[in-house]
Amino acid sequence: MHVTHATWPAATLQSHRGWTLREDAGGGQRVSATTREDADAAFEEVVQQPLFMVRPGESDLDATLQNAGYAKRDATNIYLCPIDRLTDMPIPRVTAFAIWEPLAIMEEIWAQGGVDAARLAVMNRAALKTGILARWNEKPAGAGFAALHQRICMVHAVEVLPHQRRQGVAQWIMRKAAFWAQEHGADWMSVLCTAANQPGNRLYTSLGMTCVGQYHYRYKGPDT
Repeated sequence: MHVTHATWPAATLQSHRGWTLREDAGGGQRVSATTREDADAAFEEVVQQPLFMVRPGESDLDATLQNAGYAKRDATNIYLCPIDRLTDMPIPRVTAFAIWEPLAIMEEIWAQGGVDAARLAVMNRAALKTGILARWNEKPAGAGFAALHQRICMVHAVEVLPHQRRQGVAQWIMRKAAFWAQEHGADWMSVLCTAANQPGNRLYTSLGMTCVGQYHYRYKGPDT
C-alpha cells in the first residue's frame, strides 16, 4: 500500500487523530480516500468523511464503517511478481516505448479511458516515473503509466484503444514497463485491478502475477 500511494500520490495529506486525509480534486478515489494510521483513533470524530479506503488487515474498521452506514464499492486486487517474470522475452521492434513527458497521442488514449487532466497531474507528482506508448498494426494502440518506489514498480492507467484490444497489446505495455523498471533497479512488478474487471484479472494472472491482497472503499452518499 505504501507503493500504491507513492506511485499515485495525492496532492495534499493531512494527519488528524490517527487518520490520513487525502485531497485531490478530480484525481480519483485512491488520492481522495481517508486511511487509518497505525495510531489509535476516535473514529466518531471523523466519521463524517465521505470516503475511506479499507486495506488488508482492517476488518475491524470495515465492520465499523458498515455499521455506520457506509456502502462498499470497488474491491481491488493487488498483483505482484518478480520482475524477471515480465522480462523473459524480448519486445517486438517498435511495439512499445517508455516516454516521459507523455505525448499528445498518449493523453488522447488515456482520455478515452477516463484519465483526464486531474489524473495526469497525479502522474506528474510521482518521483520516478515513465509513460508507456504501445503500437500495434502500425498504429498507436495503448498507453500506460509506471512509477517506482522501494524497488517495486507499480503500473497504473493501462488503456488500450477499443479496435486494438484482444491482440496482446496490454501485455506489451506491462513488459515494457518491466524492462524500464529493471533498468532503474526494481526487483518487483505490481499492478492494481478491480475485482469486477475480469479481462484485466485474466491478463495479470496469465503473466504470472499473483494476487497478494485486496482493498476496497467505503462511502456514504445520497444512495446509501
